Amino acid sequence: MRRHSLAGETRLYSAAQVGELDRIAIEQFGIPGYTLMRRAARAAFDALRRQWPQAFAVAVFCGGGNNGGDGYLLAALAAEAGLAVDCFWLSDPGKLQGDAAAAHDHCRESGVEPRPWQASDAVAMAGSGLVIVDAMLGTGLARPVTEAYADAISAINDAGQPVLAIDLPSGLNADTGTEMGCAVHATLTVTFIGLKRGAFTAAGPACCGNIVFAGIDVPSQVHDLVPTELQLLDEQLVRQLLPPRRRDAHKGQHGHVLMIGGDTGMSGAIRMAAEAALRAGAGLVTVATKAEHCVAITQHRPELMCRAVDGAADLQSLLERASVVAVGPGLGTGDWGRGLLKVALQSGLPLILDADALNLLAADDVTLPAGSIITPHPGEAARLLRLGTREVQADRFRALRALVEKTGAVTVLKGAGTLIGDARDTRLCAAGNPGMAVAGMGDLLCGVVAAMRAQGLAAADAAALGVLCHAWSGDAEALANGERGMLPGDLFSHIRRYVNPSSVQA
Repeated sequence: MRRHSLAGETRLYSAAQVGELDRIAIEQFGIPGYTLMRRAARAAFDALRRQWPQAFAVAVFCGGGNNGGDGYLLAALAAEAGLAVDCFWLSDPGKLQGDAAAAHDHCRESGVEPRPWQASDAVAMAGSGLVIVDAMLGTGLARPVTEAYADAISAINDAGQPVLAIDLPSGLNADTGTEMGCAVHATLTVTFIGLKRGAFTAAGPACCGNIVFAGIDVPSQVHDLVPTELQLLDEQLVRQLLPPRRRDAHKGQHGHVLMIGGDTGMSGAIRMAAEAALRAGAGLVTVATKAEHCVAITQHRPELMCRAVDGAADLQSLLERASVVAVGPGLGTGDWGRGLLKVALQSGLPLILDADALNLLAADDVTLPAGSIITPHPGEAARLLRLGTREVQADRFRALRALVEKTGAVTVLKGAGTLIGDARDTRLCAAGNPGMAVAGMGDLLCGVVAAMRAQGLAAADAAALGVLCHAWSGDAEALANGERGMLPGDLFSHIRRYVNPSSVQA
């Protein structure tokens, strides 16, 4: 699990937007670029000392731009602090200009003599007490990593040492979170001025490790001049959207979720989704499923109401009592599931569509009612967009926008750095962990989102809050018992805790 230190910052930016923040700070607010570089180096070195107080040596890899300049200044700070310093360059310092050239000169003046990286220098990265510092490419990378940089990245990743990345791991695309051929896998990334959106989704979390944000004393007015629609989800969302309940509340005020799914042999998915809806605060939950599943579902969880539905006609009376409909877990793609989905789409009720409901939509190209929520994983997203899964993952932000435009629905694109978006805004969830990559986790999310919608939240808020509470629950279980071997059912008690605002820790 990641333990980021973001100083309350939630705004996420593209590489171009961060460049604009930097330009405004220099040109409009009169902060010299070299001053920003020195602040960045100091913030990175201080983070290194906090993270690895016993370290007595650093190996700093410097590129040819301002990211390399940050590295040269950090190498100087390390030498001044008494650490042993090896400083390697990947781009001829004689070609450096401006602030980066000044940083290289200062590094030499501090007693450190940078030298070109060679494969034989890998021996300098052996032993204990060493931290590797990646200051090669930063945020400006727009094409696959070249051979010399690729060799250095491979050596860093193979060294088995802790790695500090300055601003962004080399090789990671700041906009999409994809590896540009290859990328440094850092233990800690210290990033400056603005959070880069690619650090939090796709391969970003795996490459960045823990992230520390350093504003380096850039005035807040700078950020006001570069608006962004993309925000990280945080604990304030829970407090804002789930106020304490009135003492005279009753179940009818908390919504009635109708869960539709569970074709023959697939009762587990719909039962887990339904229980998650109850645990997340829905007042009533009815399961519409195959007759053979009803006894087992109600025996295991008697609080659920279970109704056998042989076909679409059996849904009408259930829809009349429901306030929200969730369709998909265990639904199947046969005639039974197709008929139930068709009726649900015509119900006029708020919809949450997941799993096989999405596969049916992809096959039939159905238009969704306003206010619908879809929760695809990358494979389901690919089918909806008629793309390959790799194309979706290559730019998750673009895929999200395409899904919103195609379906008109609030879209939850699941995965590392889950994205939630509608026609106006995009939010990103940085919580969650690899232990949640197991069958059934998406069914739980469907139920939690349905419960949020049933309790009166707007579709976008219900989706965002459901994703956040679900991810936090997974992290809590991983912290208690480890990631590997986690089951969806392990999260139920945590879900209950996180949908109660008094339990959420800032």
